[in-house]
Amino acid sequence: METATQLALFVANRPGALARVCDALANAGINIHALATSDTVDHTVVRMVVSDPTKALMLLGEAGVLALETEVLMIETASQPGVLAKIAERLAEAEVNIEYTYLAGSAGAEKGLIILRPSDIEKAKTVLHEL
Repeated sequence: METATQLALFVANRPGALARVCDALANAGINIHALATSDTVDHTVVRMVVSDPTKALMLLGEAGVLALETEVLMIETASQPGVLAKIAERLAEAEVNIEYTYLAGSAGAEKGLIILRPSDIEKAKTVLHEL
């Protein structure tokens, strides 16, 4: 488990908007470790953890994309039933709220990646350090 910088991008909810962002990152040699989107009527919020958030933030700013940084927990874990339940239970017992979470992985993979935004990141790290 480690603390990671997540970028939250606000892009138009139109065909090609995500493609342009991903293409710009790829051309700069920036890998996307995890990504989640949520849409509204006119825009999409893209949350992502990338290999070089500082470079990505600069690149996106130059391209006119509004991007905000947030600290999240990035947890590499076994890809098996019950892992997220155990994490959620431990945080609940410690009264740490999960503001949001998303996952990255593939079917059949031995490991998965959980991106988690807790209400108290330091307390969450303490509670989850044994996992």
